[in-house]
Amino acid sequence: MDKLFNLKAFHESTTKELDVTKDRVRNLIGTSNWGEDGRYKEYILRNIIRKFIPSNLKIGTGFIVKNENELYKCSSQIDILIFDSSYPILFSEGDFFIVSPNSVKAIIEVKTNIENQSLHEAVEKINKNISFINDHSVFAGIFSFEGYPGNNVTEENLKQKLISINESNKRVNHICLNKDIFIKFWPTLSKYSVYRINNLSFSYFISNLVYSVTKQNMQNESDLWFPINKESEKLFDIHLGGNDDR
Repeated sequence: MDKLFNLKAFHESTTKELDVTKDRVRNLIGTSNWGEDGRYKEYILRNIIRKFIPSNLKIGTGFIVKNENELYKCSSQIDILIFDSSYPILFSEGDFFIVSPNSVKAIIEVKTNIENQSLHEAVEKINKNISFINDHSVFAGIFSFEGYPGNNVTEENLKQKLISINESNKRVNHICLNKDIFIKFWPTLSKYSVYRINNLSFSYFISNLVYSVTKQNMQNESDLWFPINKESEKLFDIHLGGNDDR
């Protein structure tokens, strides 16, 4: 049967949708209200992700709390928090939630321009929250709308920013630097792979998220979510060394 659809174009449309809406607030209120501009970008990304994740999951922003050795602890605020709604929710108001660690499926830090806002600080924050959750299977991502154009994407430029002072084996595992550059952590190989997949980085980030948070086996459907072989688009690997068996 002839293919009457274009999966690559479909996934590129996710990037286009985010790209054309990301600056609407900034265009109206200018650059003096970066906080509101950032919250708007979190909002539009949450709305896109909400269209793809299974119905048993909720998505919003908020905190994770836990009892550790009879001391109650709270995570830092998480830009995008995805959790299993079959677990009890400690607190909810609109898209704001406070949940326990066992329910958490994904945490995402959202940045307008990760190059200007410090990739290393975002890595540190995510890694700290992963350790707080203490779950090896959690999707932990950094999503940047812009940053690291052209020749700025080099192994030398990225390696130290991806190495965390947190020596735990739990680390940020998916990053998009912009609409073209996608980074994935391979735990058994203890390395990050950096790919240039033009106009597909946003989509691949979301597709990897869907794979991570879905209970059902999706291996036989992978071509629907990943329209190109990203390995042929790899720029380089960043090897971290040591054992990282997450």
